[in-house]
Amino acid sequence: MSKHMAPAPTSSDFTLKQLQGDCARMVPHWAAPQASAASPVPPSHIHGIVVPPKSARLLDAMSEYGD
Repeated sequence: MSKHMAPAPTSSDFTLKQLQGDCARMVPHWAAPQASAASPVPPSHIHGIVVPPKSARLLDAMSEYGD
């Protein structure tokens, strides 16, 4: 480590406000991907999905999924 560089702070040295400020300063360096519309996938293209019986029963019992 160079004698001109301060040691890296530990997580306990940061406050939420400092973290938010760091993130705000980094925003110009991040590029967001173009939004794309999701298209439905036909069930015939879905392979290798295994749902445990207990989870399937749980989903089946939920009105949003099972009815």
